[in-house]
Amino acid sequence: MDAAAITILLAIAAGALILLYLSGMLKRPEHVIVCAALVAGAFVIRALCMSHVTLDYETFLSQWVKFYRENGGFDALGQKIGNYNLPYLYFLAAFSYIGINDLVLIKALSIVFDVILAWAVMRLLSLYTDSKARQLAGFFLTLCLPTVILNGAYWGQCDSIYTAFAVLAIYLSLSGRGAAGMACIAVSFAFKLQAVFIMPVFVVFLIARRIKLWHFLLFPAVYVVLMLPAVLAGYPLLDTITLYFDQMGTVGSGLNYNSSSIYAFARDVSNEQLAGALGIMAAFTLMAAVFAWAFARRRHLTDASILGLAVILAVGIPYLLPHMHERYFFTADILTLALAVAAPQYMLLPALTQFASLLGYHAYLKMRYLMPMSYGAAALIIVLAGAVMFTAARLHPRSRSRS
Repeated sequence: MDAAAITILLAIAAGALILLYLSGMLKRPEHVIVCAALVAGAFVIRALCMSHVTLDYETFLSQWVKFYRENGGFDALGQKIGNYNLPYLYFLAAFSYIGINDLVLIKALSIVFDVILAWAVMRLLSLYTDSKARQLAGFFLTLCLPTVILNGAYWGQCDSIYTAFAVLAIYLSLSGRGAAGMACIAVSFAFKLQAVFIMPVFVVFLIARRIKLWHFLLFPAVYVVLMLPAVLAGYPLLDTITLYFDQMGTVGSGLNYNSSSIYAFARDVSNEQLAGALGIMAAFTLMAAVFAWAFARRRHLTDASILGLAVILAVGIPYLLPHMHERYFFTADILTLALAVAAPQYMLLPALTQFASLLGYHAYLKMRYLMPMSYGAAALIIVLAGAVMFTAARLHPRSRSRS
């Protein structure tokens, strides 16, 4: 690893400590020492991953940066390149001006958002516990989660970006800042289509009166604003709106792509089109059931019960949908961890979710299966059952006996 990469990682690590200081977590010298040691450990692991090159980087990401470098950087934003949405491409266009290895810059961007994601989880946990130790546990467990490290520092993917904004959106909405929460979920969606797995929780926020109906108008407004730099460079506005529809056409026709979804159980499906349609119907049925449950028990929609419903959506929707890839449970990885730190008796849930996700990561990164993906799909059934139990206990509290 070269000096530039080391310098960038040191800067991001320092930024993580500054973020903890500004959050009031480093009030004593011993706090600084312990947190600095933990941050150092998390970044040493990432440093060991930085030089790894994947096929995704060689085939797509590096070629996109090269395209911007050869076509005027930001001036080329008006041209169609790749199948990622424009806000991420803005960063790649910016990297084309910098004389540092593209691989380092791409991974560094994801690592920056690893830190922001960990901070967002810590802020979310502040709604469930006053314990600074548990909030810090959420920060460092997120930062050291295997899928978080592998996704960005090893693979060079950017799922921490949209998930960081999604978690912030949940935190802000629960904190009474519905407009800011809606803006954040719009940013999340603008970066990655997979934000749709958690977006339905905003209907629950509406039922719980945590947001207002007019807040939904902010979603398209924020999205359009984020598209403006490319539009001003010549990118057709209509194409920015339909980009995800085009992207869905490139996801592939297979029922499952190294994912621990329900289709991991499928063998020799005679009618894949019908099976896919049934999965889509099942996902929409799950959403409808969550909305109906929330509405029926709306007087009991506490911060905890809403987190439980969010976990059900983040796990259940990609579990039921066809064509899912190995990284599509990234938000589920994070929210099950947050739930477990808030309620430690549910610590099995993030462990099982990690197991399910890592089976898919191993299949892609090593090009072979460690064990059948159906094992991961079975694990996620337990996760869903645990999330339902957690939520039911809070939506249907036992009536207190009269004294």
